[in-house]
Amino acid sequence: MNISLPPSGQTPEAQFGRRVAARLSAGTDALPHDIGERLRVARAQALAKRKLPARAAPVVVASHGGTATLGSIWWTRLGAVVPLVALVAGLISISVWQDDQRTSELADLDSALLTDALPPAAYTDPGFAQFLKSEAAQPQ
Repeated sequence: MNISLPPSGQTPEAQFGRRVAARLSAGTDALPHDIGERLRVARAQALAKRKLPARAAPVVVASHGGTATLGSIWWTRLGAVVPLVALVAGLISISVWQDDQRTSELADLDSALLTDALPPAAYTDPGFAQFLKSEAAQPQ
């Protein structure tokens, strides 16, 4: 895999960092000397503490008889499937629980309608609906 570098030989991140540093340095001329010195020391400390990019260490996998003992592809596949199975099981259980709640609410509503003093046909009567609206509109 070939990675082409910009014409200057620097990575885009390094170029961006140099542009930011130049922009920050350009504004220090107008600052008092003591503040400029503190900024210079802070930059020097930051450069001393910065971490250089770590090189990737090669991965060593021991094998016995042609089967990898560490980093097996089966463990990787199992690790990818287990969260998916848990998600599907959770969604199914939520769906069942919501259906159960809706059925319970409908049963409560049906029992309230059937045990009420009014017959269920009264609720479908347009005149009764108008009566309820007029009762609600009148001040008590």
